[in-house]
Amino acid sequence: MAEDIVTTTGIARHGATRLPSVDVDSFNIELKNDEGFLGDRASKGAFRKILDTLRKPLKKNGDDPLGDKAAEAIAKSTLDEALVGDDVQAAALVHGAIEEFAQELAHVTRRFLKTKAWADTERIVVGGGFRQSRVGELAIARTDIILKAEDFKIDLVPIRFHPDDAGLIGTLHLAPSWIFEAHDSILAVDIGGTNIRCGVVETRWKKAPDLSKATVWKSELWRHADDEPTREGAVKRLVKMLKDLIAEAETEGLKLAPFIGIACPGVINEDGSIEKGAQNLPGNWESSKFNLPASLVEAIPQIGDHDTAVLMHNDGVAQGLSEVPFMQDVEHWGVLTIGTGLGNARFTNRRKENGKDKEDKKAKDKDDKDEKKAKKSKD
Repeated sequence: MAEDIVTTTGIARHGATRLPSVDVDSFNIELKNDEGFLGDRASKGAFRKILDTLRKPLKKNGDDPLGDKAAEAIAKSTLDEALVGDDVQAAALVHGAIEEFAQELAHVTRRFLKTKAWADTERIVVGGGFRQSRVGELAIARTDIILKAEDFKIDLVPIRFHPDDAGLIGTLHLAPSWIFEAHDSILAVDIGGTNIRCGVVETRWKKAPDLSKATVWKSELWRHADDEPTREGAVKRLVKMLKDLIAEAETEGLKLAPFIGIACPGVINEDGSIEKGAQNLPGNWESSKFNLPASLVEAIPQIGDHDTAVLMHNDGVAQGLSEVPFMQDVEHWGVLTIGTGLGNARFTNRRKENGKDKEDKKAKDKDDKDEKKAKKSKD
C-alpha cells in the first residue's frame, strides 16, 4: 500500500507492511480448529503438557525419573541435563516429549504453509524462549526432518541471536537507513506477557552495513507479571527504564539515535493503537484511548538535541527482522516464536539493485518503456 512505503527521509507507520529491507506479508495469523487456536498446540505450555502426560503412568508406580514437580516448574536446564545424564529413563522421557511436540509443530507449520500469505516460503526461523535450550533445538531439528520427509522444500532453523536479544536487535530494521549514518545505537523495547525488556542496541553499522554484527550493549528486564501493575504504572516504569538507559549511553559516549523501536504483542494499527492480541499485558492496552508510542513521545520528547521518533510493530515481526542479514539467499521466509503462544510472521525480501529497490527499478523501467512507446506512436 502506498501509505506504507518507507522513504529514506521518513519513518514508517506503526505495524507497516513495507519496511526498509522487507515487505511484511502477514503477521499474527490466528489459525483455528475445533479445539481453539492451532498455535496453542505448539507453544511452550504445550510441550510441558505433553511431558506431564507421558509421566502420568510412571507417577502411579512412583517411578517418575523427573521427580514430583509438575513440568511447568522444571527448569529448562534440568531437562537439558536429563538428555545427557546417566538416567536413561529420564532421557527417554524427554526425548519422547520432544518427538510428540515436533509432530505437533510440524502439523501447525503445514497449516501455515497452506495459507495464501505463506505460499512459497523457503525458510522458517524459530525463536522464542523455547528455542534457547537443547530440548528446543532438538525439537526444531526434528520438525525440520519431519517436513523434509514429506517433501516440503523448506528449512526450519533456530534463530541466530539469543531470543532475549533478537526482539531488541530486530527493531533496528524498523528504522530508516539515514539514522545509522550519524548515530551508533538506538533504544529498543521488547514487551511480553510476563516481562518488559529495554535495551540499547549498538548498530555496528560501519563494520557491517547489513546490521549482521549488531549487538545489545546493555539491557534491563522487568518481570511485570510479578508486580501486577496498572497500565499507567507499567508505562511509567517503562519510561524510567528508558531514561536510565539514555543517561548510561550518554555517560558511555554512545551516539544514541532519536529513535525508539518497540516490539509488542498483537495486531498493531498504523496509528500505534493495538487492535487485538494484547490480553496478557497489564491493564487494557487495546483501549482506543491508549497509545503507547504517543505516551513515550510525550514522556521523552527529545533524545539528544532531536525530536524523538517511535515506531512499534508486532513482537514476532521484530524477532524475525533480526534475521534479515542472514536471509539474503532466499526470497520468501518466515518466523515462528514459541513462547506463551506461537508468534508468526512472513516476509519477502526487497531486492536492491545499485542501491535502489528492485520493485522501484521495475516501475521506472516500465515507465521508460511506456514513454518510448508513446513517443514512437506519436512519431
